[in-house]
Amino acid sequence: MALVSTVNKRLCVALLAVAVWGAPGMDPAVLGRIPKRMQELVDAGVLSGAVTLVQRHGAVASLEAVGWADIEAKKPMKADTIFQVMSMTKPFVGTAIMMLADEGKLAIGDAVEKHLPEFRGQMVTAKKNDDGSFLLKKPARVITIHDLMTHSSGMSYLPPAGMKELNTTMERTLADAVLLYSQMPLEFEPGSKWQYSNLGIAILGRIIEVRSGMPFEKFLETRIFQPLGMKDSHFFLPAEKHSRLAAIYKKGPDGKLVKAGEETLGGYALNFRKGAKYPAPEWGLYTTAQDLAAFYQMLLSGGKKLISPSAIAVMTRKQTGQLRAGHMPNTAFGLTWEVIEDPRGELAYLSTGTFGHGGAFGTHGWVDPKKDMVGVFLIQMTGIDPGAKYGFMQMANAAVVD
Repeated sequence: MALVSTVNKRLCVALLAVAVWGAPGMDPAVLGRIPKRMQELVDAGVLSGAVTLVQRHGAVASLEAVGWADIEAKKPMKADTIFQVMSMTKPFVGTAIMMLADEGKLAIGDAVEKHLPEFRGQMVTAKKNDDGSFLLKKPARVITIHDLMTHSSGMSYLPPAGMKELNTTMERTLADAVLLYSQMPLEFEPGSKWQYSNLGIAILGRIIEVRSGMPFEKFLETRIFQPLGMKDSHFFLPAEKHSRLAAIYKKGPDGKLVKAGEETLGGYALNFRKGAKYPAPEWGLYTTAQDLAAFYQMLLSGGKKLISPSAIAVMTRKQTGQLRAGHMPNTAFGLTWEVIEDPRGELAYLSTGTFGHGGAFGTHGWVDPKKDMVGVFLIQMTGIDPGAKYGFMQMANAAVVD
């Protein structure tokens, strides 16, 4: 295995010649542009570091690590550096839900209240007044699992004002948090709009607990991570792996990179979420590029007996009808996956039918069935422009030669 672990620019350049692994139908010279460009962004102070992975036909074509996992400690980024991938966690939740559907333990069209009775009687906001008050009414219908998976339920994006600390201290259990979420009014009629909702995914995590009879994080560990050999994927990072975690950076007042602090989602990264109880199904996963690639390859390969091909097909095609949905230009949403639905969405060279998801700290992963290809882009930056991500997507896809 060859990789780029940049201690300085000279060392990086020396290693570039052996950085690419190679895979059928990929141009090594074009793949070689990836670490060069990532290093330019590190040198310019845009990124602290990055790990990138390209996989095609089940073989790793390129796995690169450049820059720093911790600038101040002079800790270089490595291929097995652990990242907080934030909302890239969501499709794992969706996959777990579909596994339970495969087993007949739930249906995607089920009302949420069928599995979580605390949601009975939930109201919707009818009118918001200038003084901050609002009127409630009974919704036209109750929210469903499908609504949660497509971000069309009307659930809020963030916890209520009295629970904002949950995103940093993580002091409540998932059951306690979802009980409080159930008492929040919907912000619009179910199915009438697309609004990205962290709370909706947390509710799915609680449904997984109730229907499986085990803690959310345990279900994912035993039913997804272990079967796929994802040995570095956790919701509560073991102490023996703390040294492999990348720090999170942001731009300081002088434009230089500084570590993000306690206000960051999940708290200060190098406190390792000490004392956390909340697994955060919506953003809590720690993992590596290679573990993510194993998960994506499983989906690309038809489920490998973990999940049915039928479930994968339903998850990864448009489920949002005529609603404007997704974060990237001209995309739609499947069931917890953002989907490229037409040629206008192919501006980053991703084929129509590609599905993927990003994360709050600039990360992204995608699966392109037409090219039989997987891509993983991992950085740890807040408030960053997506240009680096799109640049990686374009370079990775430009290397396809068949």
